[in-house]
Amino acid sequence: MELLKTDQGVVLSVYVKPDSREFTIEIEDEGLVVHCRESPMKGKVNRELTKELSKIFKKKVDITSGFTSKQKKVMIRDSSLQEVKRILSKCRQ
Repeated sequence: MELLKTDQGVVLSVYVKPDSREFTIEIEDEGLVVHCRESPMKGKVNRELTKELSKIFKKKVDITSGFTSKQKKVMIRDSSLQEVKRILSKCRQ
């Protein structure tokens, strides 16, 4: 899983799977897989992704690249690597 600390926060690489039954996060060998309920039309998946990740991390979350791709990079604002790793470890199944 790729995490990058920047001045603004932590950048996280995610792979999005749209049209899922529920919003879930899976941590796999290759990285973070996020299952979104919305379909990839008119930015619905992007909105759901940022909204749900903001709830989980209790921080502002922005997509920095991959707006039209399933492979995205998201910025978790004002957070540390340790904080992000701790929260993601709770998501492990």
